[in-house]
Amino acid sequence: MPRMLFSSGIEFRDSQREQHQFKGRLAVMAVFVLLMFSVLLGRFVYLQMTQHEHYHTLAEANRISILPATPGRGLITDRNGLELAYNYTGHTLEITPAKVGDVNAVIDRLGEIVEISPRDRRRFRKLLDESKSFESLPIRARLSDEEIARFAARRYRFPGVEIKARLFRLYPQGDLFSHVIGYIGRINQRELERLEENDELPNYRGTDYIGKMGLEQSYERLLHGTTGVEQVEIDSAGRAVRTLSRVPPVSGANLVLKIDAGLQALVFKAFGNRRGALVALDPETGGVLAFVSKPGFDPNLFVDGIDPQSWNELRNSPDRPMLNRALAGTYPPGSTFKPFMALAALTYGKRTPQQGIADPGYFWMGNHQFRDDVVGGHGWVDMHKSIVVSCDTYYYVLANDLGIDAIARFMSQLGFGSRSGIDLSGEATGTLPSREWKKKRFKRDWFAGETVSVAIGQGYNAYTPLQLASAMATVANDGIMFRPHVVDYIEDARTKIRTPVEPRPLRNLEWKPEHVAVIKRAMVGVNLQGTSATAFVGAGYSSGGKTGTSQVIGIKQGEKYIESRVAERHRDHALFIAYAPADKPKIALALIVENAGFGAKAAAPIARQVLDYYLLGKEAGASEAARGAQQ
Repeated sequence: MPRMLFSSGIEFRDSQREQHQFKGRLAVMAVFVLLMFSVLLGRFVYLQMTQHEHYHTLAEANRISILPATPGRGLITDRNGLELAYNYTGHTLEITPAKVGDVNAVIDRLGEIVEISPRDRRRFRKLLDESKSFESLPIRARLSDEEIARFAARRYRFPGVEIKARLFRLYPQGDLFSHVIGYIGRINQRELERLEENDELPNYRGTDYIGKMGLEQSYERLLHGTTGVEQVEIDSAGRAVRTLSRVPPVSGANLVLKIDAGLQALVFKAFGNRRGALVALDPETGGVLAFVSKPGFDPNLFVDGIDPQSWNELRNSPDRPMLNRALAGTYPPGSTFKPFMALAALTYGKRTPQQGIADPGYFWMGNHQFRDDVVGGHGWVDMHKSIVVSCDTYYYVLANDLGIDAIARFMSQLGFGSRSGIDLSGEATGTLPSREWKKKRFKRDWFAGETVSVAIGQGYNAYTPLQLASAMATVANDGIMFRPHVVDYIEDARTKIRTPVEPRPLRNLEWKPEHVAVIKRAMVGVNLQGTSATAFVGAGYSSGGKTGTSQVIGIKQGEKYIESRVAERHRDHALFIAYAPADKPKIALALIVENAGFGAKAAAPIARQVLDYYLLGKEAGASEAARGAQQ
C-alpha cells in the first residue's frame, strides 16, 4: 500500500502491517515458551516418575547411613565345657593413614598420651605394608579406661585417629591347643578375593578378621555367624540422630570338642621339652580324644597382627613350633609298622600264625646283609613272637615273600599315604611307597632290597601320627575305619541346641576275626612281656601296644649306631602305638618323640600316662612306668 504523505512532510506508519508482524513474533515466542515448558515438563516427569527411585535413594543416603552389625564369633570349648576360644570387648586406638600426614609423627605424639611399645610400632608397620591407606589400623589394643579418658580430652588434636570398640578373640590355654584351635587374623587380599568369588563378601562387612588355621579356619563359616544391618538417621554433620531399623546379627555357632583339656594338658606336660606329637582316637567313632603337637605357639600373638620380630622367631626356630607335627609331620613308622605287616601276611595267605623262622640275627639279600637289633638273633620266631620281641629278621623274610605292591595295596586300605579327612586343614598325605610311586617320583625301577627296608617301617615310608593312630584304631575296631573328627557337637548360640557330628564310617575291611585276634594277642603280649612291658607294670587294665624306633640318618653297612656319638637332631625317633582296654577298646593312640631313641624308653611311658588318665582317671602314670623309663 503506498505511503500517504501530507504537506507538512510527516510520514505515517502502516499500523496494520506492524500489528501483523507483532502477532507473528508473539506466536513464535508462544511456541518457544510452550516448547520450553514442554521440555521442563518432560524433565519433571522424567525426574519424578522414571528416576524417582534413584534420586530418592540418593536423598535417603544423605539422611540415612547403613551400618553393618558384626556378629559375635562362636565359642570353642572342650568336652567338659572349658573355654578354649572366646570373645571379649575391648577398645583400640586406630589410625587411618590417608587422613593423617606424617604417620610416624602422629604415633610419636600419641605416645605422649598412651603407652606405645616398640612391638606396637612394628606390628602397625607390618599392617600398614599389607593394607590400604584408607583402612583403619590399630596402633594400640586393649586400652585402659584411664588411657581412653586421656585421649578423649585431646582428640581434637588428632584428626584421622579414633577409639573403636571391638570384639577380641582370646585363647586362654595358649600353646596347649594352638595346633587344634588355630587362630584368627586380619583378612588379607587373597582371602578378600576368595570371599568375593564365593559371594560371601557382604557377610564380612565390618569384619576385619578371619580364621587362619586349625578349627578357626576349617569351621570359619559356622563360627563367623551372619552380619546384621542397622539403618541410622544422621544430621548434616554426620552425627547419628536415631536408629530407624535394625536387622540383628546372628552369632556364630559354638563348637564343643571331643578332646578332654585335662588329657591334652597331661600329654603336653609328659613331653617336657622334647619335640613330638600324639593323637588319641575313639576307635568306635573316630572322635579325637587328644591332639598334641609339641612345641606349640601362642595364638594370641596373631589376633592383633603379629609383629615382625615375633614372627621371625617362630619361623626361624629350629624347633619349628608352627609345624603341626600330628597332622603334617611325616615320619618313618619304624617297628610300629610290624603288626600291620603281619595282618597283611595273614590276609593274603602268605603266613599262618604258627609258621616261623630260625632267626640268626641277619638276612642276606644278594651281597647285602640286613641285621636284626639283637646279635645272634631271637631263635625260633613265629608271628606272635615276631611282634612281642620286635624281630626284624622275620619281617625281612616276610617282605621278600609279600612284595612291595601287595604291601602298598594292603596299607593303602588302612589310610597310609592318603588324607584321613579330619576336620582340620593342612593334613599331609605322607608317602606310601610302591613300584608305581617310585617310577613316577624318581623315574627309576623298584629294587627288591628296598622292600626289605619298607617291611620294618624304614625306607621310603613316611606317615603322619594321625595316620598311624587311625590305622591302630581300625585294628582295635576289628577293621571298621571311621573318619577322625575333632568336633563333637555344633551348638546354636541362641537356642543352645546341639547338633552332633555323626561318626562317619569310611570302610569296613572285612578281615577275618581270627586274623585280627592273632595281632591283638601279640600286641597285648608286647605290653605284658615284650618291649614295652616295663612301662606297663602294675597297670589296672589290659592293653595292646607296639614300640618303634625309626632312623633319621642312614647307617653304613657294618657300622654300629651309638646314640651318644650322634648329634641330637640326627638321633632316632621313638614311637609307640597302643589301644585299651584290650577286650573292648575305648581309646587308640600313636605318638612320636623326636630324636629320643628307643620307643620303649621315651614313648611308651607317655602312652601309659594317657591310658591311666583316660581309663582310670589318674593324673599321671604309675610310678613303675617312671622307673621303667629311667632304666
